[in-house]
Amino acid sequence: MPVSVSFLEFVLDQLESCGPITAKRMFGGVGLYAGNRFFAIMMDDTIYLKVDDATRPSYEAAGSRAFNPFPERGGGSMQYYEVPLAVLEDADELARWAKRSIAVAAPRRATPARSRTPSGPAASRGMRSPRPRTRRR
Repeated sequence: MPVSVSFLEFVLDQLESCGPITAKRMFGGVGLYAGNRFFAIMMDDTIYLKVDDATRPSYEAAGSRAFNPFPERGGGSMQYYEVPLAVLEDADELARWAKRSIAVAAPRRATPARSRTPSGPAASRGMRSPRPRTRRR
């Protein structure tokens, strides 16, 4: 069952203090974005927020279920968890949970590439390391 217009409007109203949120329909559900951060999935009038290892225990302690787009296949997506009803109905609490989810959805920074700057005695004198010579025939 797709997400109803009334449920979508309710959730967006509840998340108003999180700043601009964009809802995009996708695969029978709705994805929620804060800028370029995809932080929530809505399916069958249920909202699932993105989690990580630090935030997942709060959801599990509340009895939340992992998002499972294909229940007939078993398993579920461990990255999104159902928002507890008590949290959903409290706009301030939902905003707190959503802001943590938005932070989790932040793009990870790539580790910097190794420098190709020469090292060793030649580099300390401002000289380039000698290149191996190839023989021409």
